[in-house]
Amino acid sequence: MWKPGDVVARQSYGKDVCFVIVEVDEEARVAVLKGVDVRLIADAPFDDLVAVSEEELRTYLSDESRAEKESLQLVRRRREVEADKLRMRAEMKFRQTHDFFERPGRVLHLDGDGTYLNKCLQAYRDLGIPAEGRHMPESHMADALPELLDRHQPDILILTGHDGLLRKGQDLANVFNYRNSEHFIRAVRVARRWERSLDDLIIFAGACQSHYEGLLEAGANFASSPHRILIHALDPVLIAEKIAYTPINQTVNIFDVVRSTITGTDGLGGIESRGKYRIGLPRSPY
Repeated sequence: MWKPGDVVARQSYGKDVCFVIVEVDEEARVAVLKGVDVRLIADAPFDDLVAVSEEELRTYLSDESRAEKESLQLVRRRREVEADKLRMRAEMKFRQTHDFFERPGRVLHLDGDGTYLNKCLQAYRDLGIPAEGRHMPESHMADALPELLDRHQPDILILTGHDGLLRKGQDLANVFNYRNSEHFIRAVRVARRWERSLDDLIIFAGACQSHYEGLLEAGANFASSPHRILIHALDPVLIAEKIAYTPINQTVNIFDVVRSTITGTDGLGGIESRGKYRIGLPRSPY
């Protein structure tokens, strides 16, 4: 008998994703599943589930960890190249060499999954991005945002967690056919009432299979998922990093920002937006 906490896969999908059972309905014989490494909530009948062994899970997580590390290494190598360019920019701008300091964009990250939030906050620290995070259900984000935005005054807002289509094959244009897209859209609208400028507050919103068009129409700069596919837990961080370290006098290259993610353009997209990175001088000796 299945129970919350069991690690499973779905036979009907070729066991492509590992899930943790978060809820079971014994009467309907259906389990609610949460992706181990993708931002997807789904349900499946008991007879479609198959247990994932400890060895299979270790192999699965090892493969995913390798993809994460490769993406972060690419970011670090890119930043090393960009650091030289930024030093030249500082010298040209101020006509002489100074010990300047950096100020990347500040992130406020709201996440419907506490485990993923902690993973993202660690990645922000590793990448040198100042970030505040809050774990809350997707349905609570819109109500919590006004106070959080006033308190933290972020440059970049991340609204993510879990999502997914409720009924496979149904109308993809209908926002009510998604688990949490309606909540993300409402939260984006609240944030846009707080700051209307698309360049003063950069917003990423969405999770796996989210209503991409609705999120952009509500005011998000970047969103998921154009082809209604799964996105990786760290994809929002990789988008935030590119924005946080793109100079304010430059427009973020949309292709570059999406290419820097693990999922790519089928899962994430957006509109032209300015970067949030600033340099200053002199660096205080204190």
